[in-house]
Amino acid sequence: MEEFTLNNEQMDILGEIANISMGNSATTLSMMVNKKVDITTPNVKVIKRSEALDDYEKTCIFVQIHYVKGLEGNNVLVLKEHDVKVMTDLMMGGDGSNTAGEITELHLSAASEAMNQMMGTSATSLSSMLGVATDISTPVVNQIDVESIKVFEKMFDTTYDKFVKIAFRMTIGDLIDSVMVQLYPVQFALDMCDKFMSKGK
Repeated sequence: MEEFTLNNEQMDILGEIANISMGNSATTLSMMVNKKVDITTPNVKVIKRSEALDDYEKTCIFVQIHYVKGLEGNNVLVLKEHDVKVMTDLMMGGDGSNTAGEITELHLSAASEAMNQMMGTSATSLSSMLGVATDISTPVVNQIDVESIKVFEKMFDTTYDKFVKIAFRMTIGDLIDSVMVQLYPVQFALDMCDKFMSKGK
């Protein structure tokens, strides 16, 4: 049985890392959608794998990011379908109101590009905070049914049951007021904390 856990200091470090990296990512997204993007101070907690999608109904968009340099592992961003439709319309030069119909390849492609830019910015922030060059692969985007936890389980190359869940409130103008969730295994979080603390020594 794995008994990995996080102490208060490590939780604070993860919150600080997430706050800075996602704050910079918000600026990147703002330029892409040509609207003011605000991301609140993150809420950090450790959850069981089965609790990962408790904030979502029906289907949602999963964006999986693999770290290919600096860190080992991957993490996932979870977005609501409606938010992806609004962001896609804004990125295409619309006013964000064109949200009718099903999620298409265009929406998934736009979500991939937006998250690629955001997480690229985040990786740059991580590099300076952790003192190691960090880089990501192109995101893998999936539309999944919240009930289909089996799909979610395949998102991680791991059998770990404990995950760090970082929830941000994200607003884009008056079009989106939503929760965006970042998930990664506790082991990945511990690795990040170790690098962060060793940099300060």
